This record gives sequence, C-alpha cells and structure tokens, in this order.
Amino acid sequence: MTRLDQQFAFLAEAEKLKSVTRATPIHDASRPENSGEHSWSLALYALVLADHAPEGVDVNRAIRMLLLHDLVEIDVGDVPIHSQNGAAHGAPEIAAAEARAAERIFGLLPQEQGAALLDLWHEFEANESADAIFAKSLDRVQPVLLNHLSGGGSWVEYDVQFGQLESRVGQKIARGLPGVWDWVKAKVEPWFAARDRV
Repeated sequence: MTRLDQQFAFLAEAEKLKSVTRATPIHDASRPENSGEHSWSLALYALVLADHAPEGVDVNRAIRMLLLHDLVEIDVGDVPIHSQNGAAHGAPEIAAAEARAAERIFGLLPQEQGAALLDLWHEFEANESADAIFAKSLDRVQPVLLNHLSGGGSWVEYDVQFGQLESRVGQKIARGLPGVWDWVKAKVEPWFAARDRV
C-alpha cells in the first residue's frame, strides 16, 4: 500500500465513529449524539474556550487530542460515565479493549504518523500533561451542558444525583477548568434541586 492508501484507509475507518451512539442526547433531545459529533463539538469547545486554558496549554495540541480521543469507540462503543450496568466506565477491561482498538486503528496509518497519533491518544488517556488535563476537562463539560440543554438527558435515564455528577465529572472539569466548572455548576445544580423537590 502507498502512504496515501494507508491514510485514506484510516480516514475511511474513522468515518465509522459517526455510527457510534452515545448516551447523551443532542441539545433538543430529539436523538442521541454520535461520537463523531461529540469529537467535533469538543474541538470547537477547545477553540472557543482557549482563553480559559491554564498557562502553558497548547490549545492546538489539545484540539488534536480531542479529534482523536474517541476513535477507539469504533471497536469498543461508548461506555456512559453514569452507567450502572455492564462494564463500568474506566474499568480495567474497558481500558485494555480501548488500548487494543487504538493500536489497530492508528496502525492503519503510515508507521511514523500512526505512532505519533497513538502517542497523543495515550497522553490524553493518561491525563497528566497540561494539554491532556485541559482536553479531558472539556470532554467532561460538553455532555453536562447537553444534558442540561435537553432537560436532563442521560441524568434522567441513569437517575444521576448532583453529588454523583460533582464527584464523577465536576472534579475532573475543575482540575483543568476551575472557573468553567463554577459557571457550569451554577447552571446545573438548580436543575437537580428542582427535580428533587418534585
């Protein structure tokens, strides 16, 4: 195969991300979001919220991470963070399946290009570098806002309590974007309070 054959093989495989259904609905609750839409949305979040990135963050690098981070869902599917059934989000067996998927998918590219993108994917997953922490925080913000816009979305389906949201998601957002989490919390906490009063 030529270099171009390999690159287009990878791009054709990446199109499959548009067929992966997520737990979070789109803004108007008319249907679930797909993982391709999620990745595009996160790249836009990074671009627009760049001025909130901590000092030293390379926003363009974070955007590359966000465009790549969920490609493994082509093989593994979406594992909702609030799901109570089946394999849990972040479980060792899920992490191992995602690592195998990353090797396969990035392995479609020419060797040096695939290795560089695989390294970027591993950096995002490790969530230790400033770029990865910023990107991972955005990955947690976007579903929260979609659930809020859609009237509760997957929070209703999984009977999520605000304490769960704060511990599973809020702390991760606050790690890289504390001011953004404060803003988001002020928007969503009243929704939970109103629901709990009913």
